Amino acid sequence: MDERLLAFERLLNIMDDLREKCPWDKKQTFETLRPLTIEETYELADAILDKDLNGIKGELGDLFLHLVFYSKLGSETGDFNVADVLNAICEKLIFRHPHIYGDVEANTEEEVKVNWEKLKLKEGKKSVLEGVPKSLPALVKAARIQEKVRGVGFDWDNKDQVWAKVQEEIGELNEAVDIKNQEEIENEFGDVLFSLINYARFININPENALERTNKKFIRRFQWMENKIAEEQKEMTSMNLDELDQYWNQAKNALNNKS
Repeated sequence: MDERLLAFERLLNIMDDLREKCPWDKKQTFETLRPLTIEETYELADAILDKDLNGIKGELGDLFLHLVFYSKLGSETGDFNVADVLNAICEKLIFRHPHIYGDVEANTEEEVKVNWEKLKLKEGKKSVLEGVPKSLPALVKAARIQEKVRGVGFDWDNKDQVWAKVQEEIGELNEAVDIKNQEEIENEFGDVLFSLINYARFININPENALERTNKKFIRRFQWMENKIAEEQKEMTSMNLDELDQYWNQAKNALNNKS
């Protein structure tokens, strides 16, 4: 038998054992697993950004376990089992790839995306935005919304138009700040972020990844500062901004401006 099938069968058998014999596994439900699955997904995302291939392998295993666990729960209620889950995604993939399994032509990534959204509407969806999860973080959700509407042709023609929109939104934000209307400031700030995320798409940048890399870079530099200041037996809270800025610049140089 194919080693992939053997490994998957082994996991399924272990899941059966755990569900029957382990006190913790026996208590789990869809609801109790949900936050753990979210956490595992973020851990995978961290490993990907860190380019930690061994970590990616480990986190994928954790996610596989969760998927098998949900399938096991479904089989216990009689609603679905792992075969139903796998066959359903196979059928969906075949239906949504008529350029592979049918007679439709799609020679570019964009043509595939446009066709993908059209097929989703044929499946009964009333809006192309129905597939955007409500619980997605706002930044990721904005990017997905923009990708979805692009698939049906609602998009700018080029990045210069988008950048002009960014500048327009920044101007409206400044106006709101000047009149000190807090609700309008929040609205306009949101518009600025949304337009910047749109611009990121036009310059082939994933905004979530870019922001997380900046977060990690800031953390590394700030923790370098903390350690350096502690080594010199000084108190960060007693230092003024100019002094702190000198340490910040030292941190940047020491870390070679690595992202």
